[in-house]
Amino acid sequence: MLSDDDKSGAAEQVFSQLEKCAAFLLADKILMYHSLPDELSTIAFLDKWGMKKHFYLPRVNGVNLDILPYDRSRLELGAFHIEEPVGDELTDPAEIELIVVPAVAYDRRGNRLGRGKGFYDRLLSTTKATKIGVGYDFQLVDEIDVEPHDIPMDMVITQTEVLLISK
Repeated sequence: MLSDDDKSGAAEQVFSQLEKCAAFLLADKILMYHSLPDELSTIAFLDKWGMKKHFYLPRVNGVNLDILPYDRSRLELGAFHIEEPVGDELTDPAEIELIVVPAVAYDRRGNRLGRGKGFYDRLLSTTKATKIGVGYDFQLVDEIDVEPHDIPMDMVITQTEVLLISK
């Protein structure tokens, strides 16, 4: 229900906050997501930093996510109508230093509600990378019910809040 201006303004605010984070400034290998229409758009951010950082995108492979280098010219519509990287240049999740994670909602303890397939939780359980959730202000709620396999974020960023999650 947000206008295009509201969506782009929110993305600009959130990713401006991300750019100031030590985890982002220190990371070279960053796993992003290619945004769906209801998520904060990552396109301008990827374009802005694409020559300065090494970005990667996930690609659905069965019940898991493969990680491939981001190349805007090498994307195709994949699972769930999300643009995914093509090729066979897989990257080990252990090489990724920072993961920017989308969600339906986050709570103030860093828990996230995904789209229900568990792709990100399976991936996040295999890495020690810093995990930063990004979303709109309205996606930040008081509490989310969690399951034992759910992986919390280290930080959550919305337009007006940056939450550092203590473990």
